[in-house]
Amino acid sequence: MAIDYTEKIPNNVDLAGNRTLQRALEHWQPEFLNWWADMGPEGTGQADVYLRTAVSVEPKGWAHFDYVNMRDYRWGIFLTPAEAGRQVNFGAHKGEPAWQEVPGEYRSNLRRLIVTQGDTEPASVEQQRHLGLTCPSLYDLRNLFQVNVEEGRHLWAMVYLLHAYFGRDGREEAEALLERRSGDADNPRILGAFNEKTPDWLSFFMFTFFTDRDGKYQLCSLAESGFDPLARTCRFMLTEEAHHMFVGESGIARVVQRSCEAMLQHRTDDPARIRALGVIDLPTVQRYLNFHFSVTMDLFGADVSSNAATFYSTGLKGRYDETKLADDHLLVGATYPVLEVRDGKLASVEAPALNALNEKLRDDYIRDAAAGVERWNKVIDKAGVPFRLKVPHKAFNRKIGPLAAARIDPDGNVVSAAEWAASVDRWLPSAEDRAFVASLMGRVAEPGRFANWIAPPARGINNQPVDFEYVRFN
Repeated sequence: MAIDYTEKIPNNVDLAGNRTLQRALEHWQPEFLNWWADMGPEGTGQADVYLRTAVSVEPKGWAHFDYVNMRDYRWGIFLTPAEAGRQVNFGAHKGEPAWQEVPGEYRSNLRRLIVTQGDTEPASVEQQRHLGLTCPSLYDLRNLFQVNVEEGRHLWAMVYLLHAYFGRDGREEAEALLERRSGDADNPRILGAFNEKTPDWLSFFMFTFFTDRDGKYQLCSLAESGFDPLARTCRFMLTEEAHHMFVGESGIARVVQRSCEAMLQHRTDDPARIRALGVIDLPTVQRYLNFHFSVTMDLFGADVSSNAATFYSTGLKGRYDETKLADDHLLVGATYPVLEVRDGKLASVEAPALNALNEKLRDDYIRDAAAGVERWNKVIDKAGVPFRLKVPHKAFNRKIGPLAAARIDPDGNVVSAAEWAASVDRWLPSAEDRAFVASLMGRVAEPGRFANWIAPPARGINNQPVDFEYVRFN
């Protein structure tokens, strides 16, 4: 399953064997490159970046590291190998051979799933496009660019499916993916979190930890799909997605480490004094955490959803680790707990498991995200600082679903409008918080140097030293 880079569009799907599809994608390719030139990373100029490029889809040796001029990066189409005898593993078609073509009756829903996933990929590039101008180091700049080029490739992954399996409708949807813009008042991205600004690197690290982790869980669910080309596409996307979450987790760990160093050196836990040292105080980290976690909670959709039930019952989108779950994979008559507000308090009620699949996936995600936050706490514990970060309650600051109608604090208590207004700046980043973090964002672009507000990483990329010249400016 080596990838052919002699083709105009690198691929391992024998694109040359389907001339109609090849011509359609080659027609879309210049539009993508125009979008990248307009909305891709700012400040790249003539930069050569030490990037990894997929050269295979095999688990070992799949990536090659070398300097690539950002204008010359090669985006392509990569699917994992087909699994002989693969079946649909859930829903009404359980036990049937996995589909190699789109079932006609499910065409609209499947296209909707692919378009929604595809729309997130260029959106995150647009949200992050200016961050290169304020990078805290060349190491971080390189990681930003790696995330960006791979989000661009993930767009290609979904566009391939649209072109290959959905005819004219698919081509129109692929064009629309390049027309929407993150945060645009008239033509925004589909999901709310992808219209939020990513104004600084603390936000970027939180985004790649929390929001890209949502991407992991959505891709894992789609990798269970009975539509085999989608499943194979998502499995390889997950290989690349792991680095994005690493960037977020290690980035916040380094912010926290630097905060603890300043607290110990100056023997203070006063946020004002920590800020005066040009370092981000831990309560501000917690407020950013609260915001990005709560925004990501909404990405999973409504707690009770007929669409989720339909996607599952028809075999289009499974659960996380579907084949490892010990049930009948039909869920008829099964229930799952969801939350609602009763008598001024949150209460757990049982809902049909088919309709509560979004909530099940949200809970799977929360366990994973909370474990990552505990790894940040180990950095704090090691420093001996008496402070703990924690994920807020999943009902906190929700904007969609029935919980959006209530005001719920980070501990899961229903509060009044007055209580919310009096405390919101303790729970979520205030304008003052964002202005302070923005004031720290000055570009550091010399090998081995790091901004004062973040600690260096423990090790470099691909066994290179930390002070390696990860980006060369020509």
